[in-house]
Amino acid sequence: MSNEELWTKFLENIKNEVSDVSLVTWFGEDETKLYSLKDDIATIVVNQDLTKKHLESHYLDMMTDVMNRITDSNITINILLRSELEKEIKEEKSKQMALEVNYDDEKQSSLNANLNPDYTFETFIVGKSNQFAYRASRAIAEEPCSYNPLFLYGESGVGKTHLMHAIGNYIVQHTNKKVLYISSDKFVDEYTKIFRGNDNKNNFDKIDAFKEKYRNIDVLIIDDIQFLSNAPKGQEEFFHTFNELYNANKQIIIASDRSVDDLNSLENRLLTRFNWGLTTNITTPDYDLRINIINNKLAFKEAASDIPNDVIEYIANNFDSDIRKLEGAITRVLAYSSMFNKGKITLDIAVDALKDLLKDRSFYKNDIQRIQRVVCDYYKISIEQMKGKNRNNSVNFPRQIAIYLCRELTDESFPKIGSYFGGRNHSTIISADQKIRKELDTNKDLKEVIQDLKRSLT
Repeated sequence: MSNEELWTKFLENIKNEVSDVSLVTWFGEDETKLYSLKDDIATIVVNQDLTKKHLESHYLDMMTDVMNRITDSNITINILLRSELEKEIKEEKSKQMALEVNYDDEKQSSLNANLNPDYTFETFIVGKSNQFAYRASRAIAEEPCSYNPLFLYGESGVGKTHLMHAIGNYIVQHTNKKVLYISSDKFVDEYTKIFRGNDNKNNFDKIDAFKEKYRNIDVLIIDDIQFLSNAPKGQEEFFHTFNELYNANKQIIIASDRSVDDLNSLENRLLTRFNWGLTTNITTPDYDLRINIINNKLAFKEAASDIPNDVIEYIANNFDSDIRKLEGAITRVLAYSSMFNKGKITLDIAVDALKDLLKDRSFYKNDIQRIQRVVCDYYKISIEQMKGKNRNNSVNFPRQIAIYLCRELTDESFPKIGSYFGGRNHSTIISADQKIRKELDTNKDLKEVIQDLKRSLT
C-alpha cells in the first residue's frame, strides 16, 4: 500500500472519530499529510506549529490507534513541521554529498542539469491555485512520459519554474535519466551563435553537436517558451528537437506566461504539439496560500519567531500576485526591523519598510489594517473584537464605522474588506457601509466622530 493510499484509508477511518469541522481544520489535504512509513514510524508533516501542537495534545492517541488498526502493526506517530522536515532533508543531503565523493559518474547532478537544488517538491507550498499543476508534476516526476508534453502556464512569479526544477531534481535523484533545464532564449542564443560570424564557413560539426546535445537527453525542461516568437529559425529547430524527443518517448516539459491558445506568434505546428499532452494553469496565489508561503519562509528565520499576525496579514494582502515579490517583502521587513527597530517587528515598521514597494498604490497609508487600528484605539476595543462575532453595539458600531472608512479611504472591494473583518461576506460589508452613510445624513455627533477619525488617518 502506497503512502497516499494509506493516508486516504486513515482519513476514511477517522471520520467517525472527529467532527467534520475538525477533520477539515486539522486533517485537511493542504495542512496535514503522511510523509513516510518506515520501520513502524509514521512521519506526518504539517504546515503550522499550531496544527502540530493541537494534533499532539488532542488526537495523538486516536491517530496511533487508527494507524495500528489499518496497518496491523505497532506504529509510532511522529508529527513534524514541514520546515523541520525540510531541515532534516537538507542535513541528510549534505551528509550524503560529503560521503559520496566517488559517486557514480553516470548519475547526473542537479547542477549539471542547470537545476536549482533548492527547488524541490518538499519546498513547494501547495494551495488551490497550484494543486492540479503540483499533482501533475509529481506524477510526471515519478513516471516520466505519463503526460507528454507537460505545458505549464501562468503569470510570472506563481511557481512554474519551481515546479519544473522540482520535476528535474526528483528525476535526477531517483533515476539515471539525463535531464536538462534551459530557457527558450538561451536555446535560441546557443543555436544562433553557431552561425554568427561564420557566413563563409561550414559549421556542420557544431550543428551536429548542438542536435546531439538536445536530442540525446531523456527529459527536456524548457522555460519561457513565449520568447521563441522572435526567432523563426529557433522555432524551426525546436520543432525538430521536439519531434525527435517525442518520437523517442522522451519527456518534454514546457512553461509559458500565457496559454497555448494565446501564443499567437508561434507557429501552428508547434502549438498543435503543445496540446498533445497535459496543459495546466497556475493562477495567482489565494490568501490562504500566501499566508502559508509567508509562514514557511519565516520558519527558517530566527528573527521571525515572534512576528505578529497583523504583519503577516498585511504582507499577504498587499502582495497578492507574485510569490517572488511576496518573499522579497518578508526579507525587507526583517531587514528593516533589524536596522531601525532593534529587530522588533510591528505593523507600523512593516508599513514603513514596504511603502516604497507599494508607492504605486495611492492608498497604502490608509490600508484596512491601519483604519482598523485607529478605530479600535478610538473606541477602546481590540482588533480581535472587531474581527470577531460579537454583535453588541459597543463593538458592532465601531466595526461598521471602520468598514465605512475602508470604503471611503481605500480602493479595496467589498469582498476584500470582508476578508479583513473575520471573513464576513460582501453583503454584510455593504449593509454596514450603507447603515453608516444613512445615519450620517441626520447624526451630527457621528459626523464629528468620522471627521476626527479621518484627521487621525491623514
